[in-house]
Amino acid sequence: MTPEEFFAWQEHQDEPFELVDGVPVPKHRMMTGASVQHDRVTVNVIVSLGNQLRGSRCRPTTDDVSLRTSITTIRRPDVTVECGELVYDTHEARESRLVVEVASPSTTAVDRTVKLEEYKRHPTLRYILLLETVAPVALLYRRADEAWQPELFEGLEAVIALPEIGARLALAEICDGLTFPSRITDAMR
Repeated sequence: MTPEEFFAWQEHQDEPFELVDGVPVPKHRMMTGASVQHDRVTVNVIVSLGNQLRGSRCRPTTDDVSLRTSITTIRRPDVTVECGELVYDTHEARESRLVVEVASPSTTAVDRTVKLEEYKRHPTLRYILLLETVAPVALLYRRADEAWQPELFEGLEAVIALPEIGARLALAEICDGLTFPSRITDAMR
C-alpha cells in the first residue's frame, strides 16, 4: 500500500495499524493492549508536555497521529511533539521534534532497534525518548549535528532537558502513580 491508500483504509478499521514496508500491521500486534503502567507513563508525558508547551507552536500528540519514517513505512509513536502549523484533516505529523516510545515487554526489542533506526533518519526529529515502566529509567537520543548522542537517566530525581522544544521531563512526573518492584541490588544495601 502507499501511505495515501493506507490512511484511507485505516479510517475503516477498529484498531490502529502501522504501515511497515507497505504492509499494514496492527500497532498492538503482539500486545493485548497497553498495560496500566504503559498508559500511566504515556498520559503523564502528555500532561507534562502539554502544560509546558501551551502557547508555543509545539504540542504533544497521541499515537493517533502517525509519523512517516520512509516512503513505505508509517509509525505511531506513543507520544510525538509536533511543532509545525496545525493542519486539519491530516493523519500525520509534519514537523516532529520528539518521539516517545514507552516500553512494553512485547515491543521493546522492535522499539529499541528497528524503530529507533527509522526515527534517527527522520529529518525534523531532535529527540527520541525510550521510557521504561518497570523502573524510573529513560534513554534519550539527542541529535547533535548529524550524529545521535545517547543519554541514560536513572532515578526519580533525574530531569531530562529538551531545550529545542522548550520543555523538560522529570522522571518523578513521568512515573507519578507507579510503584516499582524492589530489585536484587536494593536488597543488598
